[in-house]
Amino acid sequence: MKGYLWTGGVTPPAPEALPAPEKLPPWETMAVEAVGNVIEFWGFKRNQGRVWALLYLRGEPLNAGEIERELDLSKGGVSMLLRDLERWGVVRRVRQPADTVWRYAAETDLVRMVTHVIEEREASFVSRIRADLAEARRLAQEAGVVAAERLQRLEKMVTLAEHVEKAIRLFIKTARLDIGGVLGAFRDESSAPTKKQR
Repeated sequence: MKGYLWTGGVTPPAPEALPAPEKLPPWETMAVEAVGNVIEFWGFKRNQGRVWALLYLRGEPLNAGEIERELDLSKGGVSMLLRDLERWGVVRRVRQPADTVWRYAAETDLVRMVTHVIEEREASFVSRIRADLAEARRLAQEAGVVAAERLQRLEKMVTLAEHVEKAIRLFIKTARLDIGGVLGAFRDESSAPTKKQR
């Protein structure tokens, strides 16, 4: 190798070798991976959960480069993950006065986060399904040759989709009341009611 004298012994390290990146402590790794696994089980990207969990545990905004290094992710991958997380309202972009780059902070109100994700993903998906089924019903009725029994089955599908959509909308409106107590421990202290408010 250039710059080294070969002595027939152990190969010396290359002079351009970079030090290995620092690893997260075991407890933080375990927590970040656990959230990533849950998020993946729910049909999201595993790394979306890992990014949110890292930001939530740190309790302070990190820039994209710091997220890349901490989670060993690519620059392009982190950029896409942050875009999705921002759109769902689970991560927000902040810039501190002395900063020249954006930093990212996790949404800490878990009730707000869950309901926002459900509204963005499940509710919009079910709305599209309901609209498609309603259009299928219209086309079937206009065709004039669809058997009555098949029209009835299609009508039941439309009705089911409407009920599911209403149920999700109701959950979004009442989730704060229904599960607020369960997730109360995760609310910001700054958002907790004062004695006067109670």
